[in-house]
Amino acid sequence: MLDDETAYKLLKLVQSDPNISQREIARELDISLGKANYCLKAVIEKGWVKARNFYQSKNKKGYAYLLTKAGLREKASVTFRFLKYKVQEYEALEAEIIQIRTEAESLEQDGAMSTDDVR
Repeated sequence: MLDDETAYKLLKLVQSDPNISQREIARELDISLGKANYCLKAVIEKGWVKARNFYQSKNKKGYAYLLTKAGLREKASVTFRFLKYKVQEYEALEAEIIQIRTEAESLEQDGAMSTDDVR
């Protein structure tokens, strides 16, 4: 099963460069070549991507990956889910920074350390 982050990044890569190789996908997503192959097979099986073989190509293993209409719809859906997740992650991090900054300012008032040391 693909998580939203991997699906988002994979569909984005395929849409921006249909001729991208599995090796390039693996490098861009920072995953193994085997996982890139697995992810591509998953989106092909779901009908989000079509793989077209370059029969005229000297590289017989070359494919073009094309987003289908269902793939475009899923990319839109996963984009909004991923954005919502990232905003929540950002807000949680922002709240944590405020809490830590407050604690640091309290320590500074006690003379333990200056907040200038951490900015």
